[in-house]
Amino acid sequence: MSRFSQPPDGLRQKGSKDVVLSINMGDTKDSVASDRAVPVHLLCCDLSHLSRTSQFVLLTAATFAFFLVYGYMQELIFKLEGFQPFGWYLTLVQFACYVFIGLGELQLKEDRSRKIPLKTYLLLAFLTVATMGLSNTSVGYLNYPTQVIFKCCKLIPVLIGGILIQGKRFSLYDVAACLCMSLGLILFTLADSTVQPNFNLYGVVLISLALCADGAIGNVQEKTLKQYGASNTEMVLFSYGIGFIYIFVGLGLTGGLLPAFQFCQKYPVETYGYAVIFSITGYLGLNIVLTFVKTFGALIAVTVTTCRKAVTIVLSFIFFTKPFTFQYLWSGLIVVLGIYLNLYSKNKVAWDARIDEFLKNIGIRKRHWQLGAESLV
Repeated sequence: MSRFSQPPDGLRQKGSKDVVLSINMGDTKDSVASDRAVPVHLLCCDLSHLSRTSQFVLLTAATFAFFLVYGYMQELIFKLEGFQPFGWYLTLVQFACYVFIGLGELQLKEDRSRKIPLKTYLLLAFLTVATMGLSNTSVGYLNYPTQVIFKCCKLIPVLIGGILIQGKRFSLYDVAACLCMSLGLILFTLADSTVQPNFNLYGVVLISLALCADGAIGNVQEKTLKQYGASNTEMVLFSYGIGFIYIFVGLGLTGGLLPAFQFCQKYPVETYGYAVIFSITGYLGLNIVLTFVKTFGALIAVTVTTCRKAVTIVLSFIFFTKPFTFQYLWSGLIVVLGIYLNLYSKNKVAWDARIDEFLKNIGIRKRHWQLGAESLV
């Protein structure tokens, strides 16, 4: 998934998608959720006149609706017998959809000039292709919940990429979060290998490479957006437009274009139809998440999206029959712990202030706990 790291309108596509969202937690403060007036839009609808509760409910419902459909359609496409080898062709169709949407958005902007050099877009397009193409292709070889869990762990390549590309320094909490995610991934994958009759290590390699490209692209995009001040609409259009050419040429040279085209001709609804729904819901869902970040802050936005991913995994087991083991549950919880350690690291001051306020409100109960602890000593 490619990531657009400039809140609030940066887009990024989520291994699956996927266009991926990159949120710089350190710059996005919970204070955005304050009572000051902030324009809130749900697609073309202005929600600014509604109460905060109503805004939250509507944005949450829209986030779940779009991304649950997105995840369902992605898995459904690969359930079509014989489609497994055509993940790159699906990515080609997805890129085409994003280009058309980007062209439409560009027509609504006054400044349509390109600000980022073309050579930079050549690199961004390559990383975008690697992120989304490998992620989509991995669905054909992985249990879908495993792929979702991997996509929850973008911090791992982001942390490594931040150190190597931008020379960033990370806190102990970030390192601990990275270790938790790594451990959770290992345990989840081991569980998958024991219960899945068709477990394929090739899928793990694909999604791992996708995450590596993901970590690189987020850092490159962040530096590029800061340096040139380009809009995300421009970045979407050129990254995916050039990426479309990369994939088209690659499929043509490897002989993968014609077989995929002929296969999809036999099942136009199950391939092109589902792919268009998959692409549109993913694109719109990311825009809503960005609005969530702008309106309520990164903490609440990530909480909602994490819950959405959990529901996606549950629905995957419900709608698509597959073996289950409780090791999925607790290894997934380790990954969630890593996510919130990372959130705490980026919002430590705000969180500590809220914890202190909460403890003051229950001061009597707190003193009772302290007395109890002292009596044990």
